[in-house]
Amino acid sequence: MSDVITATSTVSMHFDIRLKDGSIAESTRNFKLPMTFEMGKGIFSDKLELDLLGLKVGDKKKIMLLPDDAFGEPHPANIYQVSRDRFTKLEQDTPLEEGLIIGFAQQNGEDLPGIVREMDDEEVTIDFNHPLSGQVVLFDIEIMEVKTA
Repeated sequence: MSDVITATSTVSMHFDIRLKDGSIAESTRNFKLPMTFEMGKGIFSDKLELDLLGLKVGDKKKIMLLPDDAFGEPHPANIYQVSRDRFTKLEQDTPLEEGLIIGFAQQNGEDLPGIVREMDDEEVTIDFNHPLSGQVVLFDIEIMEVKTA
């Protein structure tokens, strides 16, 4: 019998994240590799992990998540006005346009993605909220492998 998912399992699963209109926002199937993660490590919300408990290899499940259990609500403090002249070098290769995702280097060297929301000749509005924040999402999952310690 296959191991069932417990609070300490390592799980490999395929998932599609669907929006209310049915469109797919993200899918592990695009990469032809399931996502592997340890339960209880904060990779997914508590609500999603609770809904995975007891599933086993081959199980499929649809899990609807409200914003607080998925990517959170957008927060105004994560939206910044940046002087347009800070993008001069970037614009030599890539024209700025609404919806463009730009990686901003943090002090620790990691990139933080920001989305161009608005712009004019003087300023660019950059949104650092997760692109799916504020959205109700449907996780359409298929369990591929379960390892329980």
